[in-house]
Amino acid sequence: MSFLRFAFLSALLVLISCSSDSGAPEPVSDEYRTEIRWTSYGIPHVKADNQASLGYGFAYATATDTVCVIARDIVMVNGRLSHFFGAGNGNLESDVFHRTLLTDERLERFVDALSASDHRYNQGYADGYNRYLRDNMDRLPESCNGKDWVRPMVTADVARLLTGIGIRYGLGQFKSDVARAQPPGEQIASGDTQFKPDTGIGSNAIAFGKDVTSTGRGLLLGNPHYPWQGSSRFHIIHTTIPGVMDTMGVSLSTTNAVSIGFNKDVAWTHTVSTALRFTLYELELNPDNPLEYRYDGEYRAMIPQTVTLDVTQADGTSNSQQHTVYRSHYGPMVASDRLPWTNDKAYTVRDAVIDNTEGTATYRALAVATSVDDVEAAISKQGVFWANTVATDKHGTAFYADISTTPNVDTDLLGTCRVPVNTIPAFVVVLDGSRSECEWKTDARSRVAGTLPAESMPRIRRNDYVTNSNDSYWLANPDSPLEGFSPIIGPERTARTLRTRAGLAFVREQLADDHKVTADDLREILYNQRNFGAELLLEDVLKVCLDDTLVKLDNGDEVDIAPSCSVLKNWDKTANNDSRGMHVWTEFWRIARRIDGIFAVPFSESDPVNTPRGISLADTSVHVAVRQALAQGQTVLQQAGISLDARWGDLQYTEHDGEKIAIPGGHGWAGMFSMISTGAVREKGYSPVIHGNSYIQVVSWDEDGTLHPSGVLTYSQSSEPGSEHYSDLTEVYSRGEWVDFPFTEEEILADPNLTTLMLVETMP
Repeated sequence: MSFLRFAFLSALLVLISCSSDSGAPEPVSDEYRTEIRWTSYGIPHVKADNQASLGYGFAYATATDTVCVIARDIVMVNGRLSHFFGAGNGNLESDVFHRTLLTDERLERFVDALSASDHRYNQGYADGYNRYLRDNMDRLPESCNGKDWVRPMVTADVARLLTGIGIRYGLGQFKSDVARAQPPGEQIASGDTQFKPDTGIGSNAIAFGKDVTSTGRGLLLGNPHYPWQGSSRFHIIHTTIPGVMDTMGVSLSTTNAVSIGFNKDVAWTHTVSTALRFTLYELELNPDNPLEYRYDGEYRAMIPQTVTLDVTQADGTSNSQQHTVYRSHYGPMVASDRLPWTNDKAYTVRDAVIDNTEGTATYRALAVATSVDDVEAAISKQGVFWANTVATDKHGTAFYADISTTPNVDTDLLGTCRVPVNTIPAFVVVLDGSRSECEWKTDARSRVAGTLPAESMPRIRRNDYVTNSNDSYWLANPDSPLEGFSPIIGPERTARTLRTRAGLAFVREQLADDHKVTADDLREILYNQRNFGAELLLEDVLKVCLDDTLVKLDNGDEVDIAPSCSVLKNWDKTANNDSRGMHVWTEFWRIARRIDGIFAVPFSESDPVNTPRGISLADTSVHVAVRQALAQGQTVLQQAGISLDARWGDLQYTEHDGEKIAIPGGHGWAGMFSMISTGAVREKGYSPVIHGNSYIQVVSWDEDGTLHPSGVLTYSQSSEPGSEHYSDLTEVYSRGEWVDFPFTEEEILADPNLTTLMLVETMP
């Protein structure tokens, strides 16, 4: 389907009358009419009478802060990075990947799955973005102002952007592998597979139920850990169609719906799930033709697809290059140093999300949910691609589910078809591609072919609490472990991370002595910046300081660890800005966590929250290794010119417009629940922030059911230096403060920084 056909289809749908998903007639007009009101910190509140106008305002409001990010992602999903930016930095591989996988046929299926109302919304979104470009073309942010790669959006771009987001953490990890997959004898670039995203993603979530809250209502903490740069940044937005929907929260910069948020009745958040989004298949090749593979005793031909790219050279000239990608019936072929394409075998990847067309309907249903029942029904549409859902409602039910897009591969299939490949991580599943019995199973209940149906995915409701911090579903509530599910969703009865255990321990502390939890208590769980790992282990670590503090390293160097011992002894075991010692612990534990047999008490299935624990100092090898880890960590800091007793806030920071803003929190692997991941130690400290605490929301209700939402966006609304909203919320986060989100009309109108823009335009 061509771009023109997309545009014609969407424009035609704007002119016809139909019903919305709720069954109520939706007003249809020949013009866009949207009101955008910005409150403090640049938070937009978009109000319209129909979906087309709401999409129009959504795009305009989002582009106000993220236009350059959107513009560049449009270039990316159209496979034109090499044309505008050259072939380097992975641009060529990205172009080959997107041009061959985001095909017109695939996008046509995406469009055909949309309701007519959603067609109009997407058309409005594209037109709203284009309106922003027209209104601001000569005064865009410096990073894209006057650039020839900033182009108007067509409705096909909406489908490309949303599909690209869906496969980002599955097939999207294989961009380079797809581009370089060539049969033996062809010259290919070397490179290795990135089996996990380059920049980590994760989250914490806690939902309390009516039995343990002070109001007898629900209480939710949403704390996604996402990149601080690029198109995976969140953007706060409030969307309203009077009488139809009234939803606030965040979208990703290049998506067009609230993905984490709340309305007057429910609040929900997501945490990245352990479930796999893909499996590899190992293909047995025809010895006479490496472009054919065996399947049920016969050979099938791989399907070649050639794309032509315009690639800009270093001297500014452009040349045309052709690249051929191959695919099996499972999906594209991949090749890397650890997944070679030889004369005997090759590898192909099947992605569960790439043909999932349920995302739009799922998040439209979430936006208008009135209870946990509705939340469960919404995500059971199977449009949550790669995340757990944690939610609660004003009625006081706490809910957890991993209903995400996951291959329908059960224990029996794994036992029969899994192929061992010693060169890749153990969590990656490789199946035998030569037998039809090794295909993903088909279940008529599933809306997405080859995936587990919602009914087969784990979930739990509680009146006390549920929580998740990126470990599997098993201990959403330790009093009711979830067990018996396909191992492709995640492991059961295995040790949890320090961050997961921290969240569970902090929740239990709040519930001790029948305490009734408040919103302030929930905020404190995150903002106290406690290092749970140090609380568990530091006392034992300091015992090695009672010995001779002169430590001999394996290379013969001698280090006196007395300075580290002194700092750690006086450390308050937090990652607050004024804390002194967090960096010493971080560099020590970066090394010590890999010591074999370090824990005195091993993991126990019967006590998973409290084990493993303690340092096994009675083991001489562990005792020596702990001393050496202290010495090595101290050496790292001293060689970087970093004082051992420095304030954490002077070391970990972000730079905005030339000024340093201290950032509390720390690495989850170092024992932190409040997660911030930074760049390597340098003379200037731990900066920049790579990912971690991003959009943080605490949503509660009064006894009478009145909504009280609060939160912060750690990196602020705009990623553009010079914007008035480039650092304002970052400073709020740095101070350990929160913002009460204006949600009602009265709250919005009372905001001291309220500005209003009315947008009206005749539809194309």
